[in-house]
Amino acid sequence: MIDIEWEHPLHQRGVASGLAVTSGHVIVHERSTRLVSLDPSDGAVRWDVPIGTWPRAVAVVGERCLVIPQNNPRLSCLDLATGREIWSADLPATPGHLVVSANVVLVGGWRGYTPLRAFDLATGRLRWETEQRIRTVLPVPAGDGFLIGVPGDIRVRLIDRHDGRVRAAWRLPQPLVDNDAGSSIATVGPGRFLLRCGRRALAEIDLSSDTAREFVQAETDLVAAAPEQAGGLLWLPEPRGYTVVDPAGGRLQWRVDVGERLVGQVFPTADGFLVAGISGVLFHLTSDGRLANRTRVARRIWALRSAAPDRLFAVAKGSLIAIAVRNSAGS
Repeated sequence: MIDIEWEHPLHQRGVASGLAVTSGHVIVHERSTRLVSLDPSDGAVRWDVPIGTWPRAVAVVGERCLVIPQNNPRLSCLDLATGREIWSADLPATPGHLVVSANVVLVGGWRGYTPLRAFDLATGRLRWETEQRIRTVLPVPAGDGFLIGVPGDIRVRLIDRHDGRVRAAWRLPQPLVDNDAGSSIATVGPGRFLLRCGRRALAEIDLSSDTAREFVQAETDLVAAAPEQAGGLLWLPEPRGYTVVDPAGGRLQWRVDVGERLVGQVFPTADGFLVAGISGVLFHLTSDGRLANRTRVARRIWALRSAAPDRLFAVAKGSLIAIAVRNSAGS
């Protein structure tokens, strides 16, 4: 069911923020300062450019690749096909977040170190910036703007992507969690969002309503991370597994405990699901969440991504691994 298709050496410890995957491209950071594009089918290098150390964020949007390195506070926009730099923009130190909505690139707000800045995706022109530093969880595109919120606060705001003005605000039933390296907010439908609050809760907001409600209260403490969606279910990360609920009403389906910390990202298969542990093991779950078996693919997994149902890409200890997921009944 699991086959290693190819492996690409990174010559460094992998980082989740240095990997972006689409159906036709794998972008990964390697050799301390290089960003490379690989062919997903065989790992062949398409381009290789100097970009700086340990990216704070890499994002692929249409035919463009956006990246912010740690050692140089600069946002670079590259041509996805060639790696050629289309434009770049200087940033304040430690900008952190990078999110795109339509033709607007929003950066900043990580740990409250910088203001929020919005750039034009096509030209790199600065459209607007906040007068003061802003602290926010990773913003999420929503309608014509972005949802932002201060970790530990009970307010969430919708800001307009065109000018940064506050268009709406919601009061949460519990404080918004702080997921320093990832998201606390998940998009689960048109205008519908779920937010991790408190120790065990998810809150729900709808852009058409001015009130937020508690969507679900888990039976155990959850990780400070947004829920994942896979196989028509919502997966709420726990320290060693998931609480799995119905996305419509929040009804508990089952709980999964694999005995170790998970990397994140649940992948549906023909007969169940795959999740990855940090120890380098892929756990095979049945369609009702029972642990069926496990497959070791590496000594360590830092990140797992996919853009197709039959192939995963794992940032392992010193390498990027392409993993084929095959239907066991037809193999």
